[in-house]
Amino acid sequence: MKLIGMIFVVLMVGFPICGQIPSRTVAVTIDDLPVVSTRRDLKTRQEITKKLLGHIKKAGVPVIGFVNENKLYSGDRLDEKQVDLLRMWLNAGLELGNHTFSHQSLNQIPLADYEADLLKGETVTKSLLAEKGLKIRYFRHPFLQTGRTMNIKADFNLFLSEHGYRIAPISIDNADYIFSRAYDNAFDAKNKRLMKQVGDAYVPYMEKKVDYWELQSMKLFGREIPQTLLIHANFINSDYFDDLVAMFKRRGYDFVDLDTALKDEAFDLPDTYIGGAGISWLHRWALERGRENVLPDEPKVPDFVLKLSGFESE
Repeated sequence: MKLIGMIFVVLMVGFPICGQIPSRTVAVTIDDLPVVSTRRDLKTRQEITKKLLGHIKKAGVPVIGFVNENKLYSGDRLDEKQVDLLRMWLNAGLELGNHTFSHQSLNQIPLADYEADLLKGETVTKSLLAEKGLKIRYFRHPFLQTGRTMNIKADFNLFLSEHGYRIAPISIDNADYIFSRAYDNAFDAKNKRLMKQVGDAYVPYMEKKVDYWELQSMKLFGREIPQTLLIHANFINSDYFDDLVAMFKRRGYDFVDLDTALKDEAFDLPDTYIGGAGISWLHRWALERGRENVLPDEPKVPDFVLKLSGFESE
């Protein structure tokens, strides 16, 4: 009997005791629809959209995409073939939100102009959603820049409420846009080896970011809140979304819709941040409690990716 007991103990080593496994969920949000890429031809946009949606459908992830409607126009003319890209999202059973018409920053233009750009940016999206019996519900700030004074924030929040919107906050901030530009630049240079190097670095970087935001959540709340991920409708994600999903699943995540994630009481906390940068809501809440609550050593984009992207910094 002693031998059997020893074998049982050995077999149990490395397996978490019931109740100790973190309950991890993440809502995936994708910005800059229909596509953000160095290549703006219709064929490329169709290919990126088809591949990205194929991965999303295969994984069964309830994504919401945020639209910049200026991308739907050729000059002053609405291009129905570009609009068809949004129809592909809706036909895949996904939700669309508003990311303004022209992706301008609230920190850079007057509030009235920003509000007008928001309303201009809902015209086509509202119509497409109505065809499915749906309403537009969520708004995402371009650059995650949400206003430099509390008065601007309060006035804009009132405007959103009057127009039936809720802000879509993000917890897992990252620089996928830098990887995207580097990946595009390598493709444009016809350098497949360099593309692979960027791609090989992408998901490990994202996993380091996920780990960081998990720890930041623990520091603030003593638990891991439901995470909300921001990525973009770009070339690199159309190639590596499967790998991102696999990474999250390996870390024990279930994918939920944005509604479900935002039911957590953490997201009822006010956003009082009026700094210039676009930052995660976890950092906003941390700064509200004092800068010492911001977890240090946030992972950075590898130097070779940053250099290839042409961006000066994250």
